Amino acid sequence: MTDHPIFPKNRSDAADKTRKRDRKRPEAISEAIKDYIAQKRLRPGSRLPQEADLISLLGASKGTVREALKSLETQGLIATRTGPGGGAFIDSVPEQRAVELLGNYFFFKDLSIRDIYELRILLEPEMVAACIGRMDEADFVRLEEKMTWYARQPATIEEAHRQRIKELEFHLVLVEICPNPLLAFVCRFMIDLLMNLTVCKKIYDQPNTELREVGRSYQLRLIEALQNGDGETVRAVTYQHMCAAQRLMEEQEAVVERRFLRVGSNDLPPDQPLSPELQALSSIITKH
Repeated sequence: MTDHPIFPKNRSDAADKTRKRDRKRPEAISEAIKDYIAQKRLRPGSRLPQEADLISLLGASKGTVREALKSLETQGLIATRTGPGGGAFIDSVPEQRAVELLGNYFFFKDLSIRDIYELRILLEPEMVAACIGRMDEADFVRLEEKMTWYARQPATIEEAHRQRIKELEFHLVLVEICPNPLLAFVCRFMIDLLMNLTVCKKIYDQPNTELREVGRSYQLRLIEALQNGDGETVRAVTYQHMCAAQRLMEEQEAVVERRFLRVGSNDLPPDQPLSPELQALSSIITKH
């Protein structure tokens, strides 16, 4: 029996039987398709075999194949298109989806502000230092533009919240420039947690002037060190900035909310009215 491209016969029969027992059929098919993508070194935009061909090759039902493809689509690995020329195509996992899925994992882990800043203190100095020599004038303009948002004392709680978001966006500019994709992703994830899930209990009593002014002072020094290509100073200033930020956030009694991470949902403070859908679900909960 000749090999087909999805299930190559490169494992022992015993291993195959064990694997089939351990997983449901759609899961086994989706895993085999992932192996096929890796072996063929397929890139985003490459087409998978048509659904009818997959059904024939795999000896599976249409529903089973569709369930396997839907699983891969949910993971962000493929995209399906309908109509002429349609089918299943390799897709790159969107960064936002990867961050939100990782946030799902940490939903039950009781993250604290200290947890986040302990890692930021270790990693962010190296992330920022990696940007040295990779920044042009436009990058420095972007950093300075972010800083204009919090150049003055906020007049309202809402403005204080937006200033905090812009201060974190300053660091996201550097994340985008960092050449190390793993280091950049981890730093981005921590910043997204702070932007989307962090609530400073005391900030709603009175905006924290020190948090804004101290952060801005460190950022001005950081820009100068980056322009000078001074790696030692870049690391030292970033480290000091992260330590100061942790202290000030803890003084504000900042907490990481028990909510699912939705990247980009940080335009307003998190005390917004419930959506109609959530209200409907909440009514079911209260009946029980």
